[in-house]
Amino acid sequence: MEVRELIKRYNDAWNAQDVDTISSMHHPGVVFHNHTADERAEGADAVREHIAAIFRNNPDLRFSTVSLRVGDDFAVCEWTASARGVEWDGVDVFPIEDGLIRRKDVYSASHRPRAPKD
Repeated sequence: MEVRELIKRYNDAWNAQDVDTISSMHHPGVVFHNHTADERAEGADAVREHIAAIFRNNPDLRFSTVSLRVGDDFAVCEWTASARGVEWDGVDVFPIEDGLIRRKDVYSASHRPRAPKD
């Protein structure tokens, strides 16, 4: 699968809070590292549980893609997230290995949430 299509499907699965689909796109040695929140999980099972916990704690969490840049083995996705009546901006950096997401490095401005636009 092309990297752009992989990330588009991945983002759709996040918005659907579909942990099975998200996990199917992860490399077995995946690392999820939210640098802003200082959260890190390593390995498919730990990352799966970490993402499931995010959804349990934020059932209304949704993302809107602002821009998506891709190469042969990476993607950088700029987004706006919303949950619990606030919005914040961020960026995901995805190294891709064997057609799967090897890492998800998250950088966000969650320390400065803003009210959603009407």
